[in-house]
Amino acid sequence: MTGDTVRKIVHLDLDAFFCAVEELRDPSLRGKPFAVGGSPTGRGVVTSASYAARKYGVRSAMPMARAVRLCPGLIRVSSKFSNYTSKSKEVKRIMRDFTDLVQPISIDEAFLDFSEFDESGEFFARKLQNRIMEDVHLPCSLGVATNKLVAKIATNVGKAAHHTNTYPNAIQVVPPGEEAAFLAPLPSEALWGVGPKTAKKLTRLEINTIGDIAARPANELRQQLGKVGLDLSRRAKGIDKRPISMGREAKSVSHESTFRKDVNDRQKLEEVILRHSKSISKRLRRAKLAGITVKVKLRWSDFTTISRQTTLEVPTNDEDTIYQAAVKVFKKHWPDRKPVRLIGVGVSGMTPPSRQLSLWDVPIIERESRLQAAVDDLRERYGSQSIRLGRTIIDNADREQTV
Repeated sequence: MTGDTVRKIVHLDLDAFFCAVEELRDPSLRGKPFAVGGSPTGRGVVTSASYAARKYGVRSAMPMARAVRLCPGLIRVSSKFSNYTSKSKEVKRIMRDFTDLVQPISIDEAFLDFSEFDESGEFFARKLQNRIMEDVHLPCSLGVATNKLVAKIATNVGKAAHHTNTYPNAIQVVPPGEEAAFLAPLPSEALWGVGPKTAKKLTRLEINTIGDIAARPANELRQQLGKVGLDLSRRAKGIDKRPISMGREAKSVSHESTFRKDVNDRQKLEEVILRHSKSISKRLRRAKLAGITVKVKLRWSDFTTISRQTTLEVPTNDEDTIYQAAVKVFKKHWPDRKPVRLIGVGVSGMTPPSRQLSLWDVPIIERESRLQAAVDDLRERYGSQSIRLGRTIIDNADREQTV
């Protein structure tokens, strides 16, 4: 992605997530004021409140005893975290069907990056919202912008504009270049980094909106608020260059390609699988890892996505083994000539690249390792296409030949 590329960031928030899951379990709760959380007779607090309960002032983190006083007919439901975790995993799987650039923030919230695609962020937001409702039956609200800061605030604005007892299911879009104008009329507390103490300081300075913050010279804000003043000045203008963070633990290694035009040429698709297998193999060897599960991801023109996998007999980081396994999975699950929008290859089930060897195996394995190292070195010097390992392929007549 070049520096001139306009990012397409989507923030997704599952509406009243715990309550929505409880309504799936018990549909009689729909439309009623209820809260998920602890007992009102002890020190229980509200974990989540239905939108009907919120009309009475019931909010998350409120003591349940107070919630019952505000809403005498409030129905209390005990938390069932295993159910919430299960649904959260389902939603995350759907998100990763659309892009691998997913940053979960909590059990019910995440950022996604669609910058590599031609379609707009709003296009993907609507696709996500519809898919999550169809497959998991959960409502969600989304914010679309060029960065995480504005996308998150956009979600909050979209939800706040909702004034009924039903779920917001909102989508709020901030077009590129309109970040500062969108933020300007919002109260200063809506900006990330403005807590109660900072809000009071800003009020004393007659700064009440995000636009007021943006209008003040950055150096003046620094003198009055310290280093945070510079941060607030930048954020108030809608500037946020933070990337999507997917964590550091490598549970899998994958590569995928999205085609500008759908592809139904088997040879071209298998060439892409080969290219991805090479990249994955190289990354695994550098990390001194091997994987036992090879996965292929396919997306059709209507954005329907499938992932299929096979488990090897032993872990591997060998490009030919990965390629052969991936092609086998691809052929088995690719309908004849069906156009492909995206194809990906992944390896998971990580382990150090060791296996039980007999004394007689050792020289062979050592030769294989030295050969692969030599191939990597030649490719580094002369390009990735300078040398290819021999492999068995199927030609157009479906006859085996060695190349």
